[in-house]
Amino acid sequence: MAPSAAVDDSPFASSPETTENHLQPFFVLHKACSRKAERVSTVPVKTRRRIDLCPSPPSAEKPEVESVTEDDEIGYMNLRTESFEIVWTKIESTIKDVLRNINANVFNEIHQWVCESFSTIRSFGELTFREATQAFPIVSHASSKQLFTGLVLTKNMEFVDDLLTFKELGRHLKSQGCHVANLSSLDFMAKSGIGGCLRSLLRQFLAAPLDAADISILASWYREQGNCDNPVVVIVDDIERCCGSVLSDFILMFSEWSLKVPVILIMGVTTTLDAPRNILPSNVLQCLCPYKFTLGTPTERMDAVIEAVLVKQCSGFSVSHKVALFMRNYFVRQDGTLTSFIRALKIACVQHFSMEPLSFILKGLFLEEDGQGLQEELLPQAIFKHAFDLPSYGRYKIEEQKFESFGHCLSELKRLQSQWSTVVLCLYEAGKGDQIRLLDLLCEALDPATYNCRISDRRTKVEKDPTGSSNDSWHQQYPLSRRDHFICQAIRKVRDLPGAQLYKLLKRWEELTVDIIEIHEKLKELKSLVKVENGRSSKQDMANSFKRHSSRSQLNIVKESKALNEKAATLIECMVGDYMQPVECLPLHEIVCFQNVEKLQLALIGDPRRRIQVDLLESYKILRCSCCSRSGHSLLPSMHDTSILYNLAQEHGDHINLHDWYQSFKSKVLSSRSKGKHKSKQSPLPKKRKDTNEPDKPCEASIQARFCRAATELQITGLIRMPTKRRPDYVQRVAFGL
Repeated sequence: MAPSAAVDDSPFASSPETTENHLQPFFVLHKACSRKAERVSTVPVKTRRRIDLCPSPPSAEKPEVESVTEDDEIGYMNLRTESFEIVWTKIESTIKDVLRNINANVFNEIHQWVCESFSTIRSFGELTFREATQAFPIVSHASSKQLFTGLVLTKNMEFVDDLLTFKELGRHLKSQGCHVANLSSLDFMAKSGIGGCLRSLLRQFLAAPLDAADISILASWYREQGNCDNPVVVIVDDIERCCGSVLSDFILMFSEWSLKVPVILIMGVTTTLDAPRNILPSNVLQCLCPYKFTLGTPTERMDAVIEAVLVKQCSGFSVSHKVALFMRNYFVRQDGTLTSFIRALKIACVQHFSMEPLSFILKGLFLEEDGQGLQEELLPQAIFKHAFDLPSYGRYKIEEQKFESFGHCLSELKRLQSQWSTVVLCLYEAGKGDQIRLLDLLCEALDPATYNCRISDRRTKVEKDPTGSSNDSWHQQYPLSRRDHFICQAIRKVRDLPGAQLYKLLKRWEELTVDIIEIHEKLKELKSLVKVENGRSSKQDMANSFKRHSSRSQLNIVKESKALNEKAATLIECMVGDYMQPVECLPLHEIVCFQNVEKLQLALIGDPRRRIQVDLLESYKILRCSCCSRSGHSLLPSMHDTSILYNLAQEHGDHINLHDWYQSFKSKVLSSRSKGKHKSKQSPLPKKRKDTNEPDKPCEASIQARFCRAATELQITGLIRMPTKRRPDYVQRVAFGL
């Protein structure tokens, strides 16, 4: 196994040289096995209690729990894995559809510009057969040598977010009949030169590997294969990452061949539209005829993804308030890259399905949306009994633990989540004018402390005034907490909206609240009042009213419009108080909501030094060899040298004496031989019995070499600091504790 133990049947033990040089540092950095694997390897019993989410008190009688075999456990894990694949596939497809819809208008605009540019190029004149088949460019007017270039401003700090965008743009143009080739900044590297760009173009257009980098091959393909009726579009994802000299040669070459190969360039720009001036020389810029396009900002794309995935909850999966706060801060620290946020969301989904035993029920909830419903067979009985022990299930206080009551709670969970989503979207529509980001609003709407504060304030006011006069303001009945910063900002915006914008907002609210009948009817009534008020206060009527009525009547009109704004604001306050209940305050939210922010933070940011320490101190859990597993935490000579040395380092303080450290290591390495000799002295066997083949005793030089190698590995991993000139006989420990 380790270099310290000689294994005769190992393929690496054929020669002493191979055994001596066979270093295995991957044992140090190996990922630790899961807790479930530890239980499987250490517990010999084949049946055991499956789940104990809420242990009962000692005095209570424990009901009989069905034993779960290893096969059942594997089956449950397969269920959760299958559910994760279904849920994440739904989330991923939703994200792709959202991003495609955001860019649809820009893509259509780019396609229209490509068609107009191609028509302009063809207006310069048709080439004769002789001119088209010549292996050199055609000399023509200077205007015909200009390349139509579309500069697409992405506004992203990381080009990874734009890869999918330009791939979708290429697919869109191909579906419209264009010849499209996607080039990355790696194709414009200085070491590849102009030949690398041409070879990549020929591979994509001709669909065949070619070693020759000749543009005449591309011209022949365009003319002879009957492809000349459609434009040739070359997309470069990020010109600011390209080599300027290679890109300049590329543009100049296609400028000379513009009549034979009518190439239209589309180049992504990250920072500003003036970026080509900083990269290309003036003679190259004169060959370009630029046109500007602008994609949606990263914030707009992020809000669209948040709305579809976490607010509307396309798959049923959601996150807690702390997880949402961490993901928002992680998104901001990563310069607003959508890729980093999606990666964090996927890791959170993986962690949820790996940690929560009942998470596979999400598959049933997803199928219910497709009309198949949540079936009792999808919930194994061995796990179904523990669903009623969830902490949030006690809020319903249902005595009958049947599938019908459990299914009713799941349906109630979906209904309350749908109402919460509706209110959040109404607040987002109201706050768009003040540039309120949906991610900020989401973090505030998920806060259970804010919700509990609103409920407590509401109960306090009811206790003070139990009669509750009907003329009281809704704002007094549904007070907002001081922590509702973005919610209050959105409500203040409603109070300040003019009549026309208020009517549009109420119309949008009416579309969103179709499932909440009570609020939907109130919005219809309020919208009719705003429509009448708008008709009364049009410009023509206002001009006539100045002639007919006094200024006092105009003041009444202003008061009436302000009263309508106040009614709309108090209505949204009512919706916040009655229907915006965070997911962590709902029963059975553990099934659909991921809450362990520490696990997510560890997976994204990581703690490599701590992981290395744990792996070194518990290497037997990684290697799972028979000798080390039986010994537990005790050190054996068969363990890895680095693990032995680091375990011995725990006996010292900040500084470790090299001589003492080496002597301890040497004694551990030789301890098995001394024990073997001690046992042979007490053995009653006759002396005529031949001794078994034992490995030779390692020499002093070999032990010193292994000690130096293990100490060097500890230095590389950052756990110790090598001796200095001041104290040459001591090493310093760098990492302490776990």
